[in-house]
Amino acid sequence: MSDLPAVTVEVEDHVAHVVMRRAARGNAIDLELARGLRTAARRCHGQDVRAVLLRGEGRSFCVGGDLREFSSFRGEALKEHLNEVTGALHDALRTFLTMDAPLVAEVRGAVAGAGVGLAAAADLTIVSADATFLLAYTGIGYTPDAGTTWLLPRLLGPKRALELLLTNRRISAPEAADLGLVTTVVDPERLREETERVTATLAAGATGAFGATRRLVLAGLSDGLDAQLDREARSVAEAAASPEGVEGVAAFLGKRPARFLPARQA
Repeated sequence: MSDLPAVTVEVEDHVAHVVMRRAARGNAIDLELARGLRTAARRCHGQDVRAVLLRGEGRSFCVGGDLREFSSFRGEALKEHLNEVTGALHDALRTFLTMDAPLVAEVRGAVAGAGVGLAAAADLTIVSADATFLLAYTGIGYTPDAGTTWLLPRLLGPKRALELLLTNRRISAPEAADLGLVTTVVDPERLREETERVTATLAAGATGAFGATRRLVLAGLSDGLDAQLDREARSVAEAAASPEGVEGVAAFLGKRPARFLPARQA
């Protein structure tokens, strides 16, 4: 049995590599893994992190909640346990969705339940051509969590989201791309190379501008046009006056690559 925790995070060249390490269970989310994701997400707020790569160890990205663990509880104890699991998982998602560093998900194999929520929460979701997606919740009498009822209607539209949530139809990686659930489909042998290339490119970018842009998109999904236009105006003024904005324009006018510093060190 491995001595590694359920989730590890290592930072190298400003990229945080977050790995779910319950490969023998398909990276099913138990309480330990949920808490590990929360801790890892908080670590990704560090000054040295400019991009995050999330993946699952083994053959599958994440098969959803650990039903074997859940079935060991009954009644009020089960409710309390699931509140702990979802509380930690949802804290992780909130942090991943609002941090400055962009999030890339490397997805292979089976993706089910909360695993779909994790994959959908990434800014760029790069998947192996043999990956499959299944919501599964209502098939076992559960209701959705992991942000799926918020993310999927916005990515797919409410009708398509409900179809997948109610019928539990399994979809392939190419169909997931056609629907807008994932960003890119690549050959299985190229998956790691592609995700590391994309993440390294993001890590060299304007982290502060990335973070502001991510928050603008999230706010725009809920707020009206006037509020969003006002928010955009404030944000672009702040970005233009920041060290990143000054460097970006100077590089453009000087016809040279921009040299962005870590946003919090600028």
